[in-house]
Amino acid sequence: MLRPARHLSQRLPFFYGWVILCSAASTQVARNSAASLTIAVFMFPLAEELGWSRTLIAGAASFGGLAASGVSPAVGWLVDRYGARVVLASSVFILGLSTISLAWATIPVAFYLAYGVGRVIFASPIPIAASVVVSRWFVRKRGRANGMLFASHSIGLVSFPIIASAIIAGPGWREAWIVLGLLVWITSLAPVTLLIVQRPEDIGLLPDGDTERIGDTGAQVPPVEEPAWTLKAAMRTPALWILAAGVGTLFLVQAGINTHMAALLRDQGLSAWWAGVGLGLSAAFMGAGSLLWGWLAEKFPPRHVLAVVALAVAGPALLYLTADTTLEGVAYSSIFGFGVGGMLSVPPVAYADYYGRRSLGVIRGVTEPFTSLEQAVGAVAAGIVFDLTGSYDIALVSFSGLGVLTAIAILFAKPPGQAPVQAPGPVKAAAG
Repeated sequence: MLRPARHLSQRLPFFYGWVILCSAASTQVARNSAASLTIAVFMFPLAEELGWSRTLIAGAASFGGLAASGVSPAVGWLVDRYGARVVLASSVFILGLSTISLAWATIPVAFYLAYGVGRVIFASPIPIAASVVVSRWFVRKRGRANGMLFASHSIGLVSFPIIASAIIAGPGWREAWIVLGLLVWITSLAPVTLLIVQRPEDIGLLPDGDTERIGDTGAQVPPVEEPAWTLKAAMRTPALWILAAGVGTLFLVQAGINTHMAALLRDQGLSAWWAGVGLGLSAAFMGAGSLLWGWLAEKFPPRHVLAVVALAVAGPALLYLTADTTLEGVAYSSIFGFGVGGMLSVPPVAYADYYGRRSLGVIRGVTEPFTSLEQAVGAVAAGIVFDLTGSYDIALVSFSGLGVLTAIAILFAKPPGQAPVQAPGPVKAAAG
């Protein structure tokens, strides 16, 4: 299966890594068939026709998220063992199939199984495999590459709910699920099956398209070894767990606010239309934020950038308490989305820079459960606070405090230094 990639890499006028990036980015668009904003569009027609409660429908997302936390370690191992192409291609195929099957999932058990499978794909194999393969193809340009990768997520986050809404308004919700499933296959199945390659070295290339490295004096400098941490050694470093817990906490805040953002804006006096605008702007600014934060992670230590990201998430959480005009509501949603973009693009850079490319899949696999578990907690916690108190105020203050504490904690996630045991035949990469 490397023949098309090898053939193209020798004939393209640019580095084949950009083809890898575009192919991986297609999965970020396609995975939004299982996004929370997409299922929100189906909430009313499902409740109206099938008589289901909104809690029952939303529970399918939490069910899938919890299941994703259990499979993430295995996904990381599969990425390292069989390659990102196998994981991504099979994930895209299953995601399309599970999305289409929702057209006939008219009993709760069938709905939970079909949507739960899609949500697992959304939360675990696609983001892990896509970010790992991109981080293996780029070293010096890793930040901007990951920024572009996760900026593409916002394309699907905006377009899939709009497409679903248009079809629901016409033929109906069953046809909408079928179209979304077909779009998953059309968008991503061919690129990931035919074009993804695990490492540039597999087809005779170096990361970033380098052929040699030129030092400050103009002399050629030989390639240097990247860190080659094993999973066992990485798990002994405090930095791994500080990053994992810190990123997980930020996603707790993200899920707690994103899941309830429309209701929160309505409570603050915004109309349904303007609440929708707030959601759309949040998604759009998330894409822009992914690009900028990713670029900053190349220029400055990733832990410093991630600490600023945490503050960028904590600030709007507190500002929402004062949002009593339309302008303030949509502005705070935009700022929050901008911060969330950094949560997506900076952590993959930090993990790859700290621990190298060799065991990056399994390392990401053991850290990803923090994200999926805490996302489930955040969404439920905000709902419980509202049910008990009649407002989101306590939740927002708590989320803001968690963001500030996370910013402080992440500053202690210092690079672990040299791996204590180097794996045989370390991966070579040109140093930046």
